[in-house]
Amino acid sequence: MKKTVIYILAIAGSLCLPACKKFLNIQPIDKLTGNNFYKSEDDVIANVYDMSRKLFEKVNETHYIGATGEYRSGEVLHEAQADLGTAREFVEVLGRNDLLTLLDGSRPWSFYNFYKVTDWTGYYQVIQSANILISKLDEGIPGLTDVKVKQYKAEAAFIRSLSYYFMVHLYGDVPYYISAFQSKPLPRENMVSVFNKCIADLSIYKDYLPWTYSDPALRGVRATRGSIIALMMNMNMWNAGFDKANATKYFDETADLGRELVNSNAYRLLPISEWATVIKGRSEESLFEFYRSVNYGDQNLNVAPVSDMFLHYPYKRPEYTHRISFAYYRGEYMQKLYPGTADKRATAWFNEDIYADNGKFMMLKFAQNSFSTGEEDNNPDNTFMIFRYAGEILLCAEALAELGRDDESIALLNKVRDRAEASRYTGGGGQELKDFIFLERSRELMGEGHHYFDLVRTHRILSSTWSYNVLTLDKFNRGAWTWPISSNALNNNPFMTLNAYWVNGGN
Repeated sequence: MKKTVIYILAIAGSLCLPACKKFLNIQPIDKLTGNNFYKSEDDVIANVYDMSRKLFEKVNETHYIGATGEYRSGEVLHEAQADLGTAREFVEVLGRNDLLTLLDGSRPWSFYNFYKVTDWTGYYQVIQSANILISKLDEGIPGLTDVKVKQYKAEAAFIRSLSYYFMVHLYGDVPYYISAFQSKPLPRENMVSVFNKCIADLSIYKDYLPWTYSDPALRGVRATRGSIIALMMNMNMWNAGFDKANATKYFDETADLGRELVNSNAYRLLPISEWATVIKGRSEESLFEFYRSVNYGDQNLNVAPVSDMFLHYPYKRPEYTHRISFAYYRGEYMQKLYPGTADKRATAWFNEDIYADNGKFMMLKFAQNSFSTGEEDNNPDNTFMIFRYAGEILLCAEALAELGRDDESIALLNKVRDRAEASRYTGGGGQELKDFIFLERSRELMGEGHHYFDLVRTHRILSSTWSYNVLTLDKFNRGAWTWPISSNALNNNPFMTLNAYWVNGGN
């Protein structure tokens, strides 16, 4: 009865709050608001998990990682002979950057719910919750030590900045606020400024979190110092691509953060033979992930994982609808990544038809925890990886190469190559090294949602050497790399604008 009264009061409190978020079309998450909720550490922990859950909902509501980070540069083609073949043609629509056709609700792939990518409401709900939690922690919560208060504020700051990270990648400029109860409508702010504010905010909280947790069940699931460092590194490298005048500063900061991460010895690259442990989740290689497991009753949208597109029987069932994969990476592209030199990933992460230009292709990278029995149409039981140690080692190597510190860069690059049981890099420095690191990130992080954003931030999306879907400089500058923003963003905000490139017809 006491808990029931508390929740009723919490909901009532949320309804009594001023309607200060209408300009962002936000409704407060009821159990995270109201003065009667934050009474103990358990309440705070529940809030932290609920923010992570809410952010994962944005990833889980559509084929998010593939649609936003993998397919828009044209390397992936659909297999017309696969089950519901015409519904999988969306990968090529993305590969042509024809997002307006993608979002046409009459298309056969409408069940993928791609229109939800255009709606930023969920991100701002998470940001609002984080802002309120930090405010409540500042007011004081019974039973929390100063150390605990700092730790939970750091976790809230991380999830808030991670939300901005996702939004900048999708929409470019976005409204930025960190006030618990923002009352005035805000315009969109330059994305470089948004990231600089996030970096400054995270630098305050970075050392408040442990490098890791003694409880292995929390590894990669709860934010750590490594999580914050990874986020800061990625934000710095994004800004280096769009704020050229200050690029050296961003490279320096990324290199320093990367060395701090490596020197912590808190994380390690697992042997490639233990890859199933990495992709299952909560490994020593994970910096942050959305951990999912059927053992906990997690309900993933079946079309959400990247593995859904690149696996067939016996990794996907039933056999009669999964005899071939729904899509495949172009053989020409795969030859560019794996030209025949020694590299264990070529055999551990793909089937023997690695260069197949058809549905015989399989990416086994996400097939390590597949269901061995039953005929349900389920994807392998894997985590949704956001930041991984190998990716940040390569990001640090990239920053060092940009700074002309080639020997240090190559040493880090070869850490990842060694784990892959691949031939070591023995080439020169300068542009040759930078290009190789880019390809190494494309190899190592394939299917994890970074590829397209790497093309954008390095401006390689402007070159046919690197992309099948080349953007002209004019289209790039007009935001052709972004996503459309839902018109709901205009509600009650006279300062709001949508992405002009898409409003003007996507051309």
